[in-house]
Amino acid sequence: MDPTQELAAFLRTQRERLDPNDVGLPTRRQFRRTPGLRREEVAELAGVSVDYIVRLEQARGLRPSADVVEALARALRLTPDERTYLFDLAQQRPRNAGKPATTAAPALARLVADLSPLPAMLTNHRYDILAWNSEMARLLWDFGTLLPAQRNAMWLCLVHPEIRKYYVDRERVVREGVAHLRAAWAAHPEDQALTDLITECATRNEDFARVWAEREVKVNGRGQKVMRHPGAGVITVHFEVLTPLQDADQRLMICRAVDEESKSALDRLCAR
Repeated sequence: MDPTQELAAFLRTQRERLDPNDVGLPTRRQFRRTPGLRREEVAELAGVSVDYIVRLEQARGLRPSADVVEALARALRLTPDERTYLFDLAQQRPRNAGKPATTAAPALARLVADLSPLPAMLTNHRYDILAWNSEMARLLWDFGTLLPAQRNAMWLCLVHPEIRKYYVDRERVVREGVAHLRAAWAAHPEDQALTDLITECATRNEDFARVWAEREVKVNGRGQKVMRHPGAGVITVHFEVLTPLQDADQRLMICRAVDEESKSALDRLCAR
């Protein structure tokens, strides 16, 4: 398929399925020869000219900007999947839709528990910890003993008096975390809680402020962490971070031991 032709057809289809009442427009008395909204009504809702809508629907070579695509998605009341499809057809990367996840999706919370005996936890894009299993609680910390506002992996690594001692290579862990938060901040400029977290960390922690000023950007989906557990000694784990299609703001982190010594230490922890 030609993306330009498909973009035109998709816009026409979505316009024709809407009723003026669906978008808060007054029902006009004149007869409508075709179903759905008129082009001038879509233009009014999207803040563009009628001629622009005509040229888009006639596949006359236009490539709308991300702002125009966003306006069209709102005007046509597109679902999140339809919105992403429209951005793809226009060859524009979609901005994040919806509010950040603040609670674990029930199906993902069950999955975290079912991943036992592998340590696993669920976070959102700003490292808020949403769910964890008992193995993760034994490996790192029982997050249930913390206030909800303190359940943030970056904040704990920087500020918590015990957890900040866990990581053998703490400088690398902090650097990777800051690089991730910078990428998340650019992708979620509307997330005031993320901005507040970054401001607090930069104000309260010299390490964070120093690394943040270097402007490194990286999303680290896999790697290794070496932890010095007070009850089990040094444990090295490989971690993998997965993003569910249905809940794109939630990240599932799964850990496993990288060697027999670490596996034995994990087994001892989980047997307690």
